[in-house]
Amino acid sequence: MQLVFATNNLNKIKEVQALMPQHIKLLSLKDIGCFEDLPETQNSIKGNAIQKAEFIKNHYGYDCFADDTGLEVDALNGEPGIYSARYAGEQRNANDNMNTLLSALKDNPNRKAHFKTVIALEINNQQQVFTGICEGEITNSKQGENGFGYDPIFKPNGYQKTFAEMDLNLKNSIGHRGKAVSQLIAFLNS
Repeated sequence: MQLVFATNNLNKIKEVQALMPQHIKLLSLKDIGCFEDLPETQNSIKGNAIQKAEFIKNHYGYDCFADDTGLEVDALNGEPGIYSARYAGEQRNANDNMNTLLSALKDNPNRKAHFKTVIALEINNQQQVFTGICEGEITNSKQGENGFGYDPIFKPNGYQKTFAEMDLNLKNSIGHRGKAVSQLIAFLNS
């Protein structure tokens, strides 16, 4: 089975392909000749995931799935949320985003946060939605070299390491994207 993963983020593709059974081959947007930015104009993570998946299905005709992920920080009323990738501006720079978030939290003792991933699947003219959440907290400084995005400042509950200090297998087994992808795989295998 071939499925388009509607993202240009090579880190996401690598993470998700590592979880997929061998009989499911992921195609990237580049593989299908899609070089445009996918629309993300909805006011929720779920809405953006659905919008991206519907765009690929409607414009390119492929069975596909799209994800949208946001980091939601309690003390910041759920920010950065749908703006996680561009929290510090349109340049979408992970270091700038982390610095902006750490500055916004400053000395706030409430560091509770969670990552939320929603996957929208368009297959056989049906739509399915899967959600994964990982609860944790924002650290006071960046720690670790692995992962991407906010991984160096997010420490999941029950662990003394940030996502950026974990290997990919551990991150996938406890993380938001891994949880959502597991639901996707279970559906595809049913």
